Amino acid sequence: MSSPKNVALVVGANGIAGLNLIEHLESLGGWEVIGLSRRGGEGRAGVRFISVDLLDAADSREKLSGLTQVTHIFYAAYQDRPTPAELVAPNVAMLVNVVNAVEPVARNLQHINLMQGYKVYGAHLGPFKTPARETDAHHMPPEFNVEQQDFLEQRQQGKSWTWSALRPSVVVGYAMGTPMNAGLAISVYASMSKELGLPLRFPGPPSAYDILMDVTDARLLAHAMLWAATSPKAANQAFNINNGDQFRWSEMWPKIARMFDLEVAPLLPMSLVDVMADKAPLWGRMVAKHGLAPHPYTDINPWRHAQGVFSLNFDFLADPSKARRHGFPGHIETETMFREVFADYRRRKVIP
Repeated sequence: MSSPKNVALVVGANGIAGLNLIEHLESLGGWEVIGLSRRGGEGRAGVRFISVDLLDAADSREKLSGLTQVTHIFYAAYQDRPTPAELVAPNVAMLVNVVNAVEPVARNLQHINLMQGYKVYGAHLGPFKTPARETDAHHMPPEFNVEQQDFLEQRQQGKSWTWSALRPSVVVGYAMGTPMNAGLAISVYASMSKELGLPLRFPGPPSAYDILMDVTDARLLAHAMLWAATSPKAANQAFNINNGDQFRWSEMWPKIARMFDLEVAPLLPMSLVDVMADKAPLWGRMVAKHGLAPHPYTDINPWRHAQGVFSLNFDFLADPSKARRHGFPGHIETETMFREVFADYRRRKVIP
């Protein structure tokens, strides 16, 4: 049997972007997939995993220098740190270590796709110009997303491969054991509310309930990653990727409640980090009662990220039209996305 033409190296394979990309590539066929993460993964036909510490240049060279057949690198790894300044060194180092190990030996390398986000526009700092556009000026450094892109732009000079950068909004979809997953947070929070006989309360402040925002379906993002990596029109450019519509929690939250057959009570600002800290026994009882998949409660820890999402008190959205103009046709209604994501968590027996 001949080798696949395309070999994808997915960096950050267990994160929400990497995991959904791998599932998308598997569904298409014709791709060999190599997933990188610190904790590895369970291999299967067409997919293998490598456990590697990307902060360690020597370990990266040892584990990755044999990947001569890689044609596409999809970089979606992330190391969290308390401040923007502290984010720069580890996140730039990981990208540099991957490229330094793979690019010199992968003679048929065609593309490197970089995962960014609205941090490029200063969304993590406070109110930013909306809708954000790819042509907007950068904010005052430090900003690791910008430094990563600068590295790729400089490295690509004179090379045959190209790069692209995608800027999703809050990503919603299936993933376990990742700290940045608002979809899982809502699924578990709503399921626990139902288990306790409680209505569904929005946990953010009143100022967050009526902001205008967008989100990005993880499946849509996977399609966009592949499009950007294989479309000549996307070469050496950055693109905002979101569902294509906007919403307010004041409108969406009652709809989400109905998806769980819950009533809505007045919002009540609370720290999800604190409120959900003691819920491991409740989770254990729910797993046994409803025959759920035996995911430990330690794998369900998206609360800090979710609290940040629910606490935004300024409009949070970007213009996705550049990607459309360059040929990416993907979009999904956000209400439909939430319904399908919750159904997926039920199908996988993560929630009742």
